[in-house]
Amino acid sequence: MKLSQFRFDFPEELIATHPAKNRDEARLLVYNRKTDKVEHKQFKDILEYFNDKDVFVFNDTKVFPARLYGNKEKTGAKIEVFLLRELNEEFHLWDVLVDPARKIRIGNKLYFGDDDSMVAEVIDNTTSRGRTLRFLYDGPAEEFKTALYALGETPIPRYLGREEEADDKTRYQTIFAKNEGAVVAPAAGLHFSRELMKRMEIKGIDFAYITLHSGLGNYREIDVEDLTKHKMDSEQMEITEEAANIVNQAKARGSKICAVGTSVMRSIETIVSTDNQLKSSKGWTNKFIFPPYEFNIADSMVTNLHLPQSTLLMMTAAFGGYDRVMELYEEAVKEKYKFGTYGDAMLIL
Repeated sequence: MKLSQFRFDFPEELIATHPAKNRDEARLLVYNRKTDKVEHKQFKDILEYFNDKDVFVFNDTKVFPARLYGNKEKTGAKIEVFLLRELNEEFHLWDVLVDPARKIRIGNKLYFGDDDSMVAEVIDNTTSRGRTLRFLYDGPAEEFKTALYALGETPIPRYLGREEEADDKTRYQTIFAKNEGAVVAPAAGLHFSRELMKRMEIKGIDFAYITLHSGLGNYREIDVEDLTKHKMDSEQMEITEEAANIVNQAKARGSKICAVGTSVMRSIETIVSTDNQLKSSKGWTNKFIFPPYEFNIADSMVTNLHLPQSTLLMMTAAFGGYDRVMELYEEAVKEKYKFGTYGDAMLIL
């Protein structure tokens, strides 16, 4: 398929700059593939579509405060540093993006905090904007990380067009976030409130948790028209034996399996055995799913309404059917659904 096939007319005022007042009160567009029925609901109504012993698979990654602002030595120029991942705990080495990158060279020092208490040295260039930083901190790893994160901001997407607000610290994080490592929140999971999950438990719905540390590749623009030539960034993931067993047992008894978000779908489609069983695994995935694609594990999916030409939209179209999903997106625009990380959701059955 071609990149241009995933364009749609999209007024920018439909981007949700803030989340719904309550997590489970965003809107929910429900599409049933078997009946071709479309319904417009509230997110908490998702409970109506699942029964005892059905399974929801969640991504329990935890977002860390990855966006920092520092000053370059001598010139004092303001530099944004976006932490991607820790490379070496002992030596405080981090893989980062810097902006503006043209000003930052190997050997430069950057100072952070009102009192310049945190210092980092650039020791390598990795990509045009990528650098390796060594933080010059004399102290144990946990103490360093606490100090570093105290300087950071919640890495809300740039397309929101605003700075971090106090509310983002909790709302740009799922209520079940546990394993730290993401710089992008698993957006579909943001809609689940404690009250909704308690009601799901009472109904007998089972939960399985996998981990995929979502990175900035989710927002990277695709620069090729032929999608077979696009390469996804690798992201760290883990599927435990417990999660795999919960999913495989549901599959064996014919219960529904709902993937909560594109990150969950990518993970479970990465680790599938030849007999369509989910396997436990710890590693990396760069799987790119776009139409046509035959899914092996989940038979339903919750996902947010995504921006044009994004890999997230492409996976949604692969699951729901390209033509129908693009029609539904036109309908969502007409119905003034909100798009993006803090936007409304879609349930595909």
